[in-house]
Amino acid sequence: MTEPQILPVDGSVLAAVASGMHHDPHAVLGAHPHDGAVTVRVLKPLAAAVAVRFEGAASRRFPDGQYEIELAHEQDGIWAGVLPVEQVPTYRVATSYGEGDAVTTTVKDDPYRFLPTVGEVDQHLIGEGRHEQLWTVLGAHVKTFDGLGVVPDVTGAAFAVWAPRARAVRLKADFNNWDGREHPMRSLGSSGVWEIFVPDVGSGTHYKYAILGADGVWTERADPMAGYAEKPPMTASIVHASTYEWGDEAWLAQRAADAGRGHTDRPMSIYEVHLGSWRKDKTYEQLADELVGYVSDLGFTHVEFMPVMQHPFGGSWGYHVTSYYAPDSRFGDPDGLRLLIDRLHQAGVGVILDWVPGHFATDPWALVRFDGAPLYEDPNPQRGWHKEWGSHIFDFGNPPVRNFLYANALYWLEEFHADGLRVDGVASMLYLDYSREAGEWTPNKHGGRENLEAVQFLQEMNATVYKRVPGVVTIAEESTSWPGVTRPTSEGGLGFGFKWNMGWMHDTLGYIGRDPVYRAHHHGEMTFALVYAWSENFVLPISHDEVVHGKGSLLRKAPGDRWRQLATLRAYLAYMWAHPGKQLLFMGSEFGQESEWAESRELDWWLLDLPDHLGVHRAMKDMNARYKETPALWARDTSPEGFEWLVADDSQANVFAWVRRDADGSQLVSITNFSAQPHDRYGLRFPQPGQWDEVLNTDATDFGGSGVGNLGRVLVEGDRAEIALPPLATVWFRLAEPAAPEA
Repeated sequence: MTEPQILPVDGSVLAAVASGMHHDPHAVLGAHPHDGAVTVRVLKPLAAAVAVRFEGAASRRFPDGQYEIELAHEQDGIWAGVLPVEQVPTYRVATSYGEGDAVTTTVKDDPYRFLPTVGEVDQHLIGEGRHEQLWTVLGAHVKTFDGLGVVPDVTGAAFAVWAPRARAVRLKADFNNWDGREHPMRSLGSSGVWEIFVPDVGSGTHYKYAILGADGVWTERADPMAGYAEKPPMTASIVHASTYEWGDEAWLAQRAADAGRGHTDRPMSIYEVHLGSWRKDKTYEQLADELVGYVSDLGFTHVEFMPVMQHPFGGSWGYHVTSYYAPDSRFGDPDGLRLLIDRLHQAGVGVILDWVPGHFATDPWALVRFDGAPLYEDPNPQRGWHKEWGSHIFDFGNPPVRNFLYANALYWLEEFHADGLRVDGVASMLYLDYSREAGEWTPNKHGGRENLEAVQFLQEMNATVYKRVPGVVTIAEESTSWPGVTRPTSEGGLGFGFKWNMGWMHDTLGYIGRDPVYRAHHHGEMTFALVYAWSENFVLPISHDEVVHGKGSLLRKAPGDRWRQLATLRAYLAYMWAHPGKQLLFMGSEFGQESEWAESRELDWWLLDLPDHLGVHRAMKDMNARYKETPALWARDTSPEGFEWLVADDSQANVFAWVRRDADGSQLVSITNFSAQPHDRYGLRFPQPGQWDEVLNTDATDFGGSGVGNLGRVLVEGDRAEIALPPLATVWFRLAEPAAPEA
């Protein structure tokens, strides 16, 4: 009988495989049946000897259960042998390194005997830019192939990366001593995906891709779809298989049940948090122990986390992202973030995540020129470079790039149970001339300055999010007067649930920053927001941007001595909480943070040991409690029927008063005196006669105030009453019982 011969392969092909230049190394490496035999090729450039070891019945056909193969192409590091069997047996590869007594042997499964782990339908959807669960097929995933009792099960990690213009891709990892020569990846054709399954690899494995780009240069890249990344300044991606068991089923069920209502007619007071400086050096687990109780005790309905996506430079606060699918590893692994969100849900607190689809970081190991040419970034520098922030802008006209982004939105909502996304920098996405001078931008096809591709992306993202994850909310940080930000996409709007009211923020902070004696001349800064209050669904934001970079803390924006500053802060917060719109407050302002915020240090928690600052904290807690129990303050936030001015023009007294109404007729009157003088007998028209209980007075002594008030109630006869208005204070009255009818 003629001895079987090795299946011949052209030397140039072998050289291409060994150099990592072949688009389909699986066609050469691994086991290949032919002519009644099986040729096995293995790429082991540094090996001293290589053998094929067999599993099960096949092992009995060979001495010692293995078959030595030869270094057939020494210059390429490719070992080859022909097995006298007709079908491919289950086998492993034994590789020996060293010489003499120093020889060590490792036995591993062969990555090149497995079919692609990215199916044809997935490949098609990726190529079309329509894969809504992109993270389930790209990136690194621990998988087990069931041997069905015939052969052993095989567990390993499937790696897949989108790099459509790459000439070659290798996998470098700690399991191959960061020598990518052993693991060239195969191209899956027009999808642009490169893939490999590596047996015996699991969670905790560190890896990168070595990519030979269209420019002919090899670069090392972190995985754009990695679910976990090394703690900065290290840059490798990490395989992570979640083992977390959620306990927020009741929360999610209620969220889905409420989906039809939307969020506009529900209470929403948001506490904005930068995890790294709320408390320093805390893990996700420690924050779950401390932050959850603090926020729920204060009565906020939601927290909003500044970006928790991996970013290399802490000073960017997370807004220059490198790994969009990986939680910030400074605080622990992804399951730690799941725990924190789960615990917040179980405490009745929703979670909103800041999300940054408008631009990305410039680090060369991340997304920039990923496959040797602009891929994620717009290739046109007039559209692809953000002058103001020194970062790259996504190519919103490229469907797979839009897919990467809207799938990322779904990822945080579905995999981490987030209740909403606050989308950063929407204005910078919408306008081609944003932060650009004349001549630095080119009009769209209609001759306008609108970025039509970005508009399409935002509409597509919002429509997909609301379709797939009922009950969540998206919020736009949009600082211009773009029409229809919160109008449904079916009506031509962008489709957001809410928009930040940046005009309200700017005007009101300007007003309270002036000495009371000058406020009469700027009265309109406080009333103007009510001209357009129902043009969009608004969130009133006092965010991190207002208490940093020399702007001072919210407390220190107010003039005067410390008592006046604290009183103004309490009055302003209660004014804000009674104003139409939802509320967002940056951490620290709830107790009168003294210093402006800096991400490098934690809040001034010691201030809570001072009675006056503790009083602000108490006022905030009481305010949230009254707010949540009073539908008149939130049920009609987006309807003018829920608001009526009572005093809009008393500029000399610095007084503002209005009534908030629910559809069932319940009412709350809010009066704010922004002058430094009390108004002892201030005449005010009330909506109806009856006893009106004073349910909040920011001048209460428990809050650090002077104690001027109305002994807890006002009896209104007819439609007017005289009330005591404390200095620099807000007072809320709620109807207790109507007046008895006249005889």
